[in-house]
Amino acid sequence: MTVPVRDDRDDDTEAPPAPSPLTLTGAQRRALRGLGHHLDPVIQIGKHGVTAALASATSVALLQHELIKISIGREAPVDRKTAPDELAKATGAHVAQVIGFTALLYRRRLENPTIVLPAAAPAAPPRIRGGARL
Repeated sequence: MTVPVRDDRDDDTEAPPAPSPLTLTGAQRRALRGLGHHLDPVIQIGKHGVTAALASATSVALLQHELIKISIGREAPVDRKTAPDELAKATGAHVAQVIGFTALLYRRRLENPTIVLPAAAPAAPPRIRGGARL
């Protein structure tokens, strides 16, 4: 199920492009999970599933908070594991975690970001058998 990001408004604003899921490292996901543990869900996917209105509300929440928790209702017509991915794609966010019927979405603010993620670790030099480095 694809979700149109734009609605029939007069303005020409578009949602940011969806990021690659490989752009967050494991350490960055771990940091986001730690920050999101105490959060309450601010978005709920209900019986209508992922709609343009839900994507718009999620985008506004991500602008305000950067990291949000969403819950997927049991009556939702979408699968609990694919719904966060659909919503993330529609809003240009990352899925940091999915546990049960709850998920964490993260989208960095372009201006004044409040969450500082750990830097990606440099790649280790290649090794050969016996532990010697090349």
